[in-house]
Amino acid sequence: MANIAEEDDLIPIPNLKLQQALFVLSRPESSEQPHIREAAKTQLLEGIEKDEMAPYYSAILEDPSTSSLLTRDDDLLARLRSKNEAELAKLAEQQKKAEEEEGETEINSVLKARALYYARIGDKANAVAAHKIAYEKAVGLGSRLDLSLTQIRVGLFFGDTDITTTHIAKAKALVEEGGDWDRRNRLKVYEGLHLLLVRDFKQGGSLFLDALSTFTATELIDYNDFVTLTVIANMLVLKRVDLKKKLIQAPEVLQVVDDIPHLREFMSSLHGGDYASFFRALAAVEQTHLLPSRILHHHTRYYTREMRIIAYSQLLESYKSLTLENMGAAFGVSVDFVDRELARFISAGRLPAVIDKVSGVVETRRPDTKNAQYAKIIKDGDVLLNQLQKLSRTAL
Repeated sequence: MANIAEEDDLIPIPNLKLQQALFVLSRPESSEQPHIREAAKTQLLEGIEKDEMAPYYSAILEDPSTSSLLTRDDDLLARLRSKNEAELAKLAEQQKKAEEEEGETEINSVLKARALYYARIGDKANAVAAHKIAYEKAVGLGSRLDLSLTQIRVGLFFGDTDITTTHIAKAKALVEEGGDWDRRNRLKVYEGLHLLLVRDFKQGGSLFLDALSTFTATELIDYNDFVTLTVIANMLVLKRVDLKKKLIQAPEVLQVVDDIPHLREFMSSLHGGDYASFFRALAAVEQTHLLPSRILHHHTRYYTREMRIIAYSQLLESYKSLTLENMGAAFGVSVDFVDRELARFISAGRLPAVIDKVSGVVETRRPDTKNAQYAKIIKDGDVLLNQLQKLSRTAL
């Protein structure tokens, strides 16, 4: 167990890939893709056996929403439980010996090893309790940071937002006390992943961009998956000029972009104004990277809608007016489709334009900056006058 404690920064504990595999199995669409389904099942079972995950395996079998995804193997469960009992007994003996014959360093090492083992086997309740004890006894900023990062992984693994946010806050406070460069950068990836889960693409994408050239958090996420999430998040929030500089031309993205399906076309088509190709790439990204992702699938509808609005806005900014026919041709969709979409987005206040149904023309309505500034001054002045009147009445 010393290896786990010493190499925690290199080992995925708990392994988030297993939750992704379980998610793939749970998707109704997986029944139509037997090769993907079998690969996910194999990955999940191999991971469960490798990490001796009796509590996790048992939880899957007992949960009505997942019990049908894996065939119950009582021999496997008994074998894993036996390994868990043996390892925990060994750790108990090590702790007793450390308390009787050794010092605080050895005791803390055993406490950390037990906490990591509970996290490794997917025992959430005991992992949280053991980490709390290990954290309270830990000596040194680095050790406490490592325990906090593992707790964040536990939270992300089980989808427990309270655990995740609590320990992100703790880790950030520790980093401010003087955390080293490597842990500071890892924490950006951890927090960024959490922010994407809760649909804060702007802040999460910014943190991922900051960590792009210094990424080391392979215990949390593979590099190609990290780049994919970085691109997807920032496509939604970056301006066109920044899109080219920070993503399309980024050496870290260029290094792997051709290994990731549809990503290059997704970026370059929007930036280059090839909207028909962009719509095709967006549909492919939806099927390949959004819907099958445990991180992003809840945001799929929101994301694809917002990206379409960005594309429509980008085209409309270049023209005072466009015919619906030309817009349909530009996006590779029917006139009826673009008419319905634009009408919906315009009525919701998402696009500054109007549709002339008689002429079949979309007219851009650019915001009047001067009038907006004037209105803001009037509004701020009214607020100030109201505050002064309240103060004068109080003084009287």
